[in-house]
Amino acid sequence: MTASVAPFGRALCAMVTPFTADGDLDLDAAGKHAADLVADGCDGLVLSGTTGESPTTTDAEKTALLRAVREAVGDGVPLVAGVGSADTRHTVQLAQQAEQAGADGLLVVTPYYSRPPQAAVEAHFGRVADATGIPLMLYDIPGRTGTRIEPATLLRLAGHPRIVAVKDCAYDLLGSTKVIGATSLAYYSGCEELNLPLYAVGAAGYVSTVANVAPRQLRAVLDAFDAGDTAEAARLNLLTVPLAELMMASGLPGTVTAKALLDAGPVREPLQPAGREATDGLRRAYEELLAATG
Repeated sequence: MTASVAPFGRALCAMVTPFTADGDLDLDAAGKHAADLVADGCDGLVLSGTTGESPTTTDAEKTALLRAVREAVGDGVPLVAGVGSADTRHTVQLAQQAEQAGADGLLVVTPYYSRPPQAAVEAHFGRVADATGIPLMLYDIPGRTGTRIEPATLLRLAGHPRIVAVKDCAYDLLGSTKVIGATSLAYYSGCEELNLPLYAVGAAGYVSTVANVAPRQLRAVLDAFDAGDTAEAARLNLLTVPLAELMMASGLPGTVTAKALLDAGPVREPLQPAGREATDGLRRAYEELLAATG
């Protein structure tokens, strides 16, 4: 894949935001985790997404996190800053702050709860794209926001020079395939079970919560596919399924399950930490993946 096809790289981690035991932002731990992820095969990092607990971090914390991670990983690693909110004006402010703090791109989710019609969704993304000079990755996750970015809307938004990518959690492989075929938008799977299927129909890569704990294993799937060994890609992908299912489809948020496996401090309320039984199951699945992949 070329840089123009995958503007932020192929293998991106939706990074957790580490906190101290008292619940404060832990910038030292964030820098170390970011550097470890890059060393283990992540091309880029997405900060202050849902996995990064953006709903419960302040604007100042988001900026501090971005600057600390930039210092830790250097200028060669793409950093995409989550700036989404339900308020267009606030989203624009967050986008401008992220650009000033050194972000390479912006992750902008559909405004949530108010359920705007498609014309308003399109206007929202256009306003954010016009407010900065860095590229946008649109985040289509109707299960959380209540509003889809319809394929027809994406086709129109693809004409904006700074709207370059989509994080796809719409669970509509047909719709995504049609947009991939009709535009230059770089699609990134936001759902681990669709990393390989979406990649096979032309996606650029993935933005993964599971990559917080298994970055090498997820990247290996894409590497095998790019090498032309689709059977090996399928085999490696199947090895990741038990852990991905427990982390992302067990009823607990991915932030909670990722932090249960990491030394990244507590989650902020209203989230609660994983219980003993869930944590034990996650650790077993993680250790089995490590044993199977070396």
